[in-house]
Amino acid sequence: MFALADFPAVRPGEDLAGLIAAYGPQAGDVIVIAQKVVSKAEGRIVALESVTPSARAHELAEQTGKDVRVVELVLRESTKVLRARPGLMIVEHRLGYIMANAGIDASNVGAADQVILLPEDADRSARDLVADIRANTGTEVGVVISDSWGRPWRLGTVGFAIGLAGIPAVVDMCGRPDLDGRPLQATVIGRGDELATAASLLMGQADEGKPVVVIRGLDPSIGEGRAADLIRPVEDDLFRQGGDGK
Repeated sequence: MFALADFPAVRPGEDLAGLIAAYGPQAGDVIVIAQKVVSKAEGRIVALESVTPSARAHELAEQTGKDVRVVELVLRESTKVLRARPGLMIVEHRLGYIMANAGIDASNVGAADQVILLPEDADRSARDLVADIRANTGTEVGVVISDSWGRPWRLGTVGFAIGLAGIPAVVDMCGRPDLDGRPLQATVIGRGDELATAASLLMGQADEGKPVVVIRGLDPSIGEGRAADLIRPVEDDLFRQGGDGK
């Protein structure tokens, strides 16, 4: 696993696949790309002065103490507000992720009074990158678009896959024997999130400037998956359904 050295700053409209292809990817590589780089290339930067807040945004801004214009963008990017308290909004993003502030961020955007949104469709972005890298190099790779989130019941942020293509997102191990020969009953591995978290060790979270990490030497089986496969269906989510009081 290694970060691409001296990766250039990415601007709206940049040929991200071309920049990655210039480093010579090998067949079977999994290329993990920080969400912000993809969002910048896709022009997902918003100037806050262009945002007109709604009445609901004003209400939530008063409740949370957040910039009302940012709250408005959170509402536009979300289908539901699950929790709101001072300094924090937990929402269901329109792509199905449960996350803080709809993933909207002001760090490393490049200019004051601007924020960056998640890609319009991160799985589609990953598919396009796989296809464009193939067109540039003739090489089959996997792509993971990663973001850093907090987790319920645990301190600290870790990498999560929000877009994925060219590899499986989940690996179902049910039926495989353990060391004692007993078949596994409920082991499903979140491969996409494991790769995103591993890559975040090299990417860092501040001014490291290493937004692209190559993971080489994994099981070369290339299969199709998407980050949406990692989202637990609401009907199977006991916490969002509510507890039974026990």
